[in-house]
Amino acid sequence: MTSWLRKKCSITLRSVLVILTASAVASYHSVEKRCASPFVSTCGECLSRGPECAWCFQKKFLDGAHVSERCDSAAQLLLKGCGEEFIENPRVKVEVNTTLSSSQVAPRDISIQLRPGSEASFIVEVKQLERYPVDLYYLVDVSASMQDNLDRLKTVGTTLSHRMREHSSDFRVGFGSFVDKPVSPYIDVHPSKIVNPCSDYEVHCRPAHGFIHVLPVTDNMTDFKHVIQQQRISGNMDTPEGGFDAMLQAAVCQKDIGWRPEAKHLLLVMTDQPSHLALDSKLAGIVMPNDGRCHLVDNTYSQSANMEHPTVGQLAEKLLENSIYSIFAVDQMQYKWYEDLVDFLPGTYLGKLLPKASNLTNLVVDAYKKLLSDVGVEVGIEDSEAHRFWVNVSPICPNGSSVARNGKCSNVQPKQTVFFNITVGMRSCPAEDLQKGQEVLVVVKPVGFNESVTVRVQQACGCSCGEAGLCHENPEPTICTPVPGASPAAEQRVMDSCREESSGLVCSGRGACVCGACVCDDSNLGTIYGRFCEKDDFSCPYDRGVVCGGHGQCVSGECLCQPGWTGENCGCPASTESCLSADGLVCSSQGKCVCGKCVCDDPRYSGAFCEKCPTCSNSCQSHWSCVACHLSKGFGRDDEQQCNKSCTSLVAYVDDITELIRGKYCLYHSRDQCFFRFHMELATHGPQLHISRHAECMSGQRYFKTFLSVFLLTVMLGLGILAVVRLLLWNKGWSRGVKDSERYEDNNKNSAYAPTANEKTITYRRDRLPELPVEMHVHVPKMPLNDIWP
Repeated sequence: MTSWLRKKCSITLRSVLVILTASAVASYHSVEKRCASPFVSTCGECLSRGPECAWCFQKKFLDGAHVSERCDSAAQLLLKGCGEEFIENPRVKVEVNTTLSSSQVAPRDISIQLRPGSEASFIVEVKQLERYPVDLYYLVDVSASMQDNLDRLKTVGTTLSHRMREHSSDFRVGFGSFVDKPVSPYIDVHPSKIVNPCSDYEVHCRPAHGFIHVLPVTDNMTDFKHVIQQQRISGNMDTPEGGFDAMLQAAVCQKDIGWRPEAKHLLLVMTDQPSHLALDSKLAGIVMPNDGRCHLVDNTYSQSANMEHPTVGQLAEKLLENSIYSIFAVDQMQYKWYEDLVDFLPGTYLGKLLPKASNLTNLVVDAYKKLLSDVGVEVGIEDSEAHRFWVNVSPICPNGSSVARNGKCSNVQPKQTVFFNITVGMRSCPAEDLQKGQEVLVVVKPVGFNESVTVRVQQACGCSCGEAGLCHENPEPTICTPVPGASPAAEQRVMDSCREESSGLVCSGRGACVCGACVCDDSNLGTIYGRFCEKDDFSCPYDRGVVCGGHGQCVSGECLCQPGWTGENCGCPASTESCLSADGLVCSSQGKCVCGKCVCDDPRYSGAFCEKCPTCSNSCQSHWSCVACHLSKGFGRDDEQQCNKSCTSLVAYVDDITELIRGKYCLYHSRDQCFFRFHMELATHGPQLHISRHAECMSGQRYFKTFLSVFLLTVMLGLGILAVVRLLLWNKGWSRGVKDSERYEDNNKNSAYAPTANEKTITYRRDRLPELPVEMHVHVPKMPLNDIWP
C-alpha cells in the first residue's frame, strides 16, 4: 500500500470512528432521556417507556433519591449499584413449536413475548408442491345479457376438464348462479315480473335470485354437463349484479359447496357487469350488515333480501380464510372496474372474456398457473387488538423468481421454497389490566394454501419484581410523632442522625432531615442520593462537555466506566485498534497506546503511529558505534557474531563494497587517519550493514603537499584573471581616444588640449528693466589630456 493511500485510509478510519462514537453518545443520551423521567413512579410505567428501560426493585437502592431513579437502562442501573437479580427487564422471546408437522408451511405454531416498543422476527417457509388436487366452482351471472356465454359453457366444460388434468392430480368442478337481490328497485316487483322477468319479450325466464348453489364439486363431468344444459337466464332492472353476495356464500359454505381441505380452491366468476357494493343495499331499505356466515336454505341464499352486500374487506377476509383463489372472467367493457378491485382481493386473477366465452378454457388454465406461481402471505390480528401491533413482511424469493410490488414472489416453480421474514411489533399495552396468561393471536396465512401459522403473542405489561413481588414503587412512609416536651438533647440526637459526622452539615447541606432520615433535594444537574445526601451523579470529570464522556456513570464523584472505556473521565477507549499501524503493529512497535493515541518510547520517533524517524535508519552517524565495534574486534567470524548481538543492525563484511547497488554509502573515520567505507540498506527486519575490509589511509606529508599545490594553483589562477581584465580595458580606452582626435583639426592650438563634445558656452539672462537687460556668460574650458591619462 502506498503512503498516500495508507494516509487516506487512516483518515477515513478515524472519521468512521468519530462518527460511530458520536452516534453511540447520541444513542446513549436518547435512551437515558427516554427512560429517566421524574414522572415515572411505577414499574409498569417504566417498562412502557421503551424496550431499553428497566426497573430496579432493590430495597436500599439510592437511599434518599426519588422513586423515578429506579427506572433506567439495565446497564445504567448496574453502574448505579443495583444488583442484576433485582432488575426487572422482560426480554423478547421467540419459541417455535416443532412438534407439528407440515408439508407446505412451516413452522405451524410460534410463541413470542413482547413488551411495549419491542419487536420480534421469525421466518416462515412456504413450499410449492408439484401437482395439487383442484376444485373449480363456476359462479355464473345468468342475467339475460349472459345468454351467449351460458350457451358456450355447455360445450366448454369437458374440454376444460381435460386441459386441467395436465396440471392437477384430481380435478373436480361445481356450479352456482346469481343475478341480484330479489327486491325493489333491483327487480320489477309486479307479480307477473317476479315469476317471469322476461315476460315482455315472450321469453320464459327464471325468477331473479341472489345465489343458488346448483352442483357441488364433482369429478362426474356428465352431471356437470347435464346441469349446464338445464340452466335458463333471468333478468333484473339495474346494471350492477349481486356478485359479491354470491362469492361470499360460495366461500363460507364449504360443506355445501364440497370444498376439499387438501385441494386448491378456484372460484370462477363469469359476468359482464360490475357488482353492487355494501352501501348500495340501502336503496332497498336493507340496513343489516352482512355477518359473513353461510345462509343456504335448500341451496338458496336465504338472507339476500335481509342483509347488505358484503364490503370488499369482508369478502377478502373470507376468501383468504377459506383458501380460495378468485378468477374473474369479465366482459371487456367492465375490465377496468374489476382491474381496480383485484388489488384489494388477495389471490385474484383477472381475465377478459371474449364473445361467447371462446377463450374460457385458456383463461382458466392460464389463471391457475399464474395463481399457483405467485406465493404471498397475509397476516391477520384480532380486530380489537390490531391498533396496538404492527407487522412487516419481507419475502426471500428463490432463484428464478422475483419480488412483486405487493410483497409476494412471482414465477415460483414447483418444489421451490419461499421464505418470509415476518416482524411483529408491539406499540402499547392494553388500557385495561391484563389478565394472567392472556394472549393475542396473530395468523400468518399463505394465500391459497390450506395451512397457516399461528403466532401467540404474550404481552409483558406487568412486573413480577422477584419472588416477594415488592417493586418498591412508593417510598416507605415514615411515621414520626413529635414527643411533647422533648429535651433539646433529644432533638439534637435526631439531627445528628442526619449528619455523616457529628461536626458535618445536616444531610450534607443538600437535603432535609425528617424524623432522623435525610430527604435529598431535587437538582437540575442530576440526582442527589445517599443516606446523608452525600452522593450524586454529576460531580465527576467531564469529557467533551458530557459527564464521564457519556461512557460511564457518575457514582459518589467517580466515573464507573462502561466496558471498553477507561480513564478518569471514561474518555479513553480500552481498545488499541486506533493505534494499529499499516503493518498491524501497535504504534509500529515503537511506543504505547495511551488513551487511543500512540506515545513513542524513543523521542526520535514521531507520527500518529510512531512510524516516522528521519535519524534512525538512514543516518550514517547512527551506525558509527556499531562499525567501531566490528573494527575493534577485527574481522573474525566469532567477533562478528558478538558485535551483531550488541548492534541494532545486522552486519556483514565484504571485499569490494562497490558491487552493492541498492542503499546508501557511508564513511567511518578511524583514529589513525584512515577511513572505512560501509554500505547501509534497509531490510525487512532492520538495517543491513556491509563493511569493507580494506581501509583507506592518508599520511600528514601527503596532506601538506596537496594543500600547497591547491594554494599555488589558486593564486596563479587569480593573477591571470586580473591581467586579462586590465588588458581588455586598455584596448578599449586607446581605440576611443584615436577616433576622437581624428574628428578635429589642429588649427595651431596647444597639443595639450583635445576637443571634446562637452565644451559649452552658457548664457544666463534676467530682465530687470526693458532698457537695461543683464546678461551673464559662463565658459566651460577644455580638459587637458594629462588629466585623463596621466
